[in-house]
Amino acid sequence: MRIREWQDILEDVTERTVDPEDWRAVAGDRAGGVGEDMYLAHPRAGVFVLKTYAKNPFEVRGVGTHVARNLDDEIGSFMPERDSGGRFAVQSPPEDEEQAETVGKRLETVLETHADAPTRPQDLFDDVMEALESPAFGPMEYDQYDRPDELEELAERFEEADDLLNAELEDLIETDEVDRGFM
Repeated sequence: MRIREWQDILEDVTERTVDPEDWRAVAGDRAGGVGEDMYLAHPRAGVFVLKTYAKNPFEVRGVGTHVARNLDDEIGSFMPERDSGGRFAVQSPPEDEEQAETVGKRLETVLETHADAPTRPQDLFDDVMEALESPAFGPMEYDQYDRPDELEELAERFEEADDLLNAELEDLIETDEVDRGFM
């Protein structure tokens, strides 16, 4: 298992050639200390874990790793279902002005279409993410004040990775001389 900066893990997620709408996520407070934990999973890309904290209101620091090559039924049972309420997306900026204009026109069309037709919020979200060419999006179980039960279960399943990432994150927090996070 290779521990890397959290942004490198997100870059791995965005570079996967898998169906972007099949990603799932679970996130919440860290079990002990400052920051948040997040598990990102896809049936073909596997499971990734991130541990992050706000060094200041403008900078997030953290670590992560790829903990499983694929998403089996047991681990998948801790991930939200497709029609769950919360949503997340990993976004890459447009490469140039021409791509930004093309994406903007597609987004405008999606919003006009949804304004004229009764749709569910999840459908609007999915269509917007497709228009923006998001490489990863889907349902998310998230609690900004606590830890969802699913997050506890995943931490137990990947206990070794959780312990190593916690140690690495604590070293970052100590180096940055951050005693508490920003909310």
